[in-house]
Amino acid sequence: MRLLPLAALALSIAAPAAATLAPGTVAPAFSTRGAIAGKVVAIDLKQQLKRGPVVLYFFPAAFTSGCNAEARAFAEKVDAFKAAGATVIGMSADNVADLQRFSSSECAGKFAVASAGPKVIAGYDVALGREVKGRAVTSRTSYVIGRDGRVAFVHSDMNPAEHVALTLAAVQKLTPH
Repeated sequence: MRLLPLAALALSIAAPAAATLAPGTVAPAFSTRGAIAGKVVAIDLKQQLKRGPVVLYFFPAAFTSGCNAEARAFAEKVDAFKAAGATVIGMSADNVADLQRFSSSECAGKFAVASAGPKVIAGYDVALGREVKGRAVTSRTSYVIGRDGRVAFVHSDMNPAEHVALTLAAVQKLTPH
């Protein structure tokens, strides 16, 4: 049995109930289906990372007030993310049909939203532990994943207010000026 140093033990006790992947961790690879502008698309993290950093933001459920506001906020800033070389992908446990509608209406067709299955939810440690509309949902957690496939930044907060600004700032720090 390995003993944890006292500082690590104190941090683990003080950590919020919803843990996240730590910066520096290799982001779990995945392939799934999602939608952009209402069209069903295949989404593969490794393929996306070939283009540059990826902002992978998990949201609890499409067509809920906080998730609608967050999607609109990302859509408003998607050009700034692109200018910094990053791709934005929203992820939830919603089915693809719901995400098709959500991608057109709330995301304004500006970025992909994808269906996160149980393996992706577990891999990114984003299970919220409650249900909406009779199904499990994810926490509101944003990851910035560097081109090297490692987590560069994490923000986990059920309030959507800071996710866009903080992830954009993190992406801009990755981009050489």
